[in-house]
Amino acid sequence: MALNFRQTEILEIARNEGRVVVEDLAERLNVSLQTIRRDLSDLSDAGLMDRVHGGAVIRIGVANFAYEERRRMHEAAKTAIGRACAQTIPDNCSIILNLGTTTEAVARELRNHRNITVVTNNINVANILLANESCEIMVAGGTLRRSDGGLVGDLTADFMCQFKVDYAVIGASALDEDGDLLDFDLAEIRVSRTILQQARKRILVTDASKLARSAPVRLASLQMLDTLFIDQPLPEALAQRCAEWGTDVHVAR
Repeated sequence: MALNFRQTEILEIARNEGRVVVEDLAERLNVSLQTIRRDLSDLSDAGLMDRVHGGAVIRIGVANFAYEERRRMHEAAKTAIGRACAQTIPDNCSIILNLGTTTEAVARELRNHRNITVVTNNINVANILLANESCEIMVAGGTLRRSDGGLVGDLTADFMCQFKVDYAVIGASALDEDGDLLDFDLAEIRVSRTILQQARKRILVTDASKLARSAPVRLASLQMLDTLFIDQPLPEALAQRCAEWGTDVHVAR
């Protein structure tokens, strides 16, 4: 399907904001509600968006977005999450940061921390923290994924086993209604599980769009984690489970 200028703009808005509303688009693009509804139907038919009540969302399903695309999505939410998480991490501590655009947001907020050690299998995290001369950076070996700068595999997991850190900060591709963290890559999953085992305090950082996604491999349960940082409140049933498990939930604004 060849997109017209207006449809391209709608997709860009949806990528940045996660959801579009018919009335808002009509006002922003100065066209009728009927025109917007027709555009959204065309984008849905093309497999690019899913219609929801009053608007549409980017079609995600089980397809993993290209890394640069995901980096741009929900950027404001990730920044707020990264800031909130970093505020709970003190100076003079050790941290493991794994893969993901939200963990990179945490790294950006650690650039003014003092006397910290960061262990990572994420080349992007290491590059971000180069600006902090008071941060010792240790980068894992392993198989490099050129698509996102991640290091994965048995060598990476073995490297992580050498550490016992104060904090582990991880991301996930999806979070389901049972509180299970889901991802796509088995090689990455093994590393993430190892990271959780090597930390005194375990933190998940994720934006609320992950509640609408799916992925085939189970990483862990929120029950195993100490803290969740997210940009919107959890569904009531999942929030209740977190309370029962003793998992603290922080909503970053």
